[in-house]
Amino acid sequence: MTFANCNCAYGCPCQFNALPTYGDCRAVVFTRIDRGRFGEVALDGVKGGIIVSWPGPVHMGKGVMQPFVDERANPAQRDALLRILTGQDTEEMATGFWVYAKMCDTIHEPVYTRVEIEIDMEARTAQCRAEGLAETRGEPIRNPVTGAEHRVGILQPNGFEYEVSEIGRGWSEAKGTVPMRLEDSYGSWFELHMTQSGVIRGANRGALAA
Repeated sequence: MTFANCNCAYGCPCQFNALPTYGDCRAVVFTRIDRGRFGEVALDGVKGGIIVSWPGPVHMGKGVMQPFVDERANPAQRDALLRILTGQDTEEMATGFWVYAKMCDTIHEPVYTRVEIEIDMEARTAQCRAEGLAETRGEPIRNPVTGAEHRVGILQPNGFEYEVSEIGRGWSEAKGTVPMRLEDSYGSWFELHMTQSGVIRGANRGALAA
């Protein structure tokens, strides 16, 4: 399960092959592997993520990335998740992780710290923390007149990042090599089912797919 918060407006033009809302792209991404393997390494419950920043649209490159992994993962799990987050064993253009890593000129050494992730895709809520490095929270979009929760999602049957995503709003603060503060901007919740060859089609059990 993944929660991503970037600096774009709620709809995130990048999801529609348009330029980012403010010209640049900055994001904090937390992901938890509920069930999975990397070769013979079991990854159930392993957590981590990336903090990324580009001076322009992602496809123009020149980005900077800070990967992080939960310190409670064992050495084999740490290495496996790091390789996934940086697309090292992924076929070309097959996953979002591969794309984001290739569009970064600098990928800093990973930070190993305590990572806590609470994500509810159905409710569009998230509370995530990488101790001493980054914090993020997510909430539903609300109607500006009535205050009622507004539910909307994105379907990408052929996307390299996900098939189904719930959309909301997020707030993030990151320190260290890629510092940033994001306030009331694009938030995305999605289940990620993938192999080194890309997203597994039809496997998403997300709320909007029901």
